[in-house]
Amino acid sequence: MESVLVTGASGFIGSFIVEEALRRGFGVWAGIRSSSSREYLQDKKIHFLELDFAHPGELCAQLSSHKELYGKFDYIIHCAGATKCVDKNDFERVNYRQTKCFVDTLRELDMIPRQFVFISTLSVFGPIREKTYTPITEKDTPVPNTAYGLSKLKAERYLQSIPDFPYVIYRPTGVYGPREKDYFLMAKSIRRHTDFSVGFRRQDLTFVYVKDIVQAVFLGIEKQISRRTYFLADGKVYRSRAFSDLIRKELGNPFVIRLRCPLIILKVVSLLAEYWAKRRNTTSTLNSDKYRIMKQRNWQCDITPTVEELGYSPEYDLERGVKETIAWYKDKGWL
Repeated sequence: MESVLVTGASGFIGSFIVEEALRRGFGVWAGIRSSSSREYLQDKKIHFLELDFAHPGELCAQLSSHKELYGKFDYIIHCAGATKCVDKNDFERVNYRQTKCFVDTLRELDMIPRQFVFISTLSVFGPIREKTYTPITEKDTPVPNTAYGLSKLKAERYLQSIPDFPYVIYRPTGVYGPREKDYFLMAKSIRRHTDFSVGFRRQDLTFVYVKDIVQAVFLGIEKQISRRTYFLADGKVYRSRAFSDLIRKELGNPFVIRLRCPLIILKVVSLLAEYWAKRRNTTSTLNSDKYRIMKQRNWQCDITPTVEELGYSPEYDLERGVKETIAWYKDKGWL
């Protein structure tokens, strides 16, 4: 039985990857923190491994102990990371430095797997091709304008700098699906009869359903891909209201008041929300990073290499994905 370690296994994407790995017959190790929820990790076949990425010595001991008992992992899927932080510097600490520490420790212990999958983000590219509205390609030069995007880019470049290291990097666009909480806030707002949009310029959006990310990850494993980077999207381009319109449809077309927020107002509100969240030592959905993401006008990306090299074929367009997501929110009592 081949073994796979999924870090960030208790999270949105990680928990779906764990489920698919179990379905495919892998020996699955869920990399979690001691404080992590196990709500979506109930299968008795899951092995748990607590990993302390913040303390290199402890991480080394944890991985060394595992190697003595079970050997090294065949595959590692690194989903652990931060998407929201109280302090912007925490993005670099968690997404870059802790990833670097993890990889360095694997190399030191001779635990490099056959494939190291890194879940990155389309945000590493920042606001480019906004005049032409053409798809971002792997040949474009990344110019991230968020602390989150920069931290992921630094981690990518570190993996790419290691000779012969068997990385595969996936850069998903807007990820949604059951268990996801940010898009849930949109559904919650629409149920309360309010729909927000941002800015007055054209905005081209792209999305990828969480199960299509899982599909791509395991196609890469099946084909033993190494040292490649891929974009992940459903292959379609949507206007700014597409997501909210589909949510509204699944909620029975409730009456909504549509509010279009000028970017300058969004910026002020985001900065104030970030300031008060920092004062309370908590995170805020609205912050300066989120403002820059919402401000970005072009989220198109070229998935041709993903399709041709992996055989990737997205199973969910936005309509099907939103339908399944809203049904899950309702079933779980979120809506």
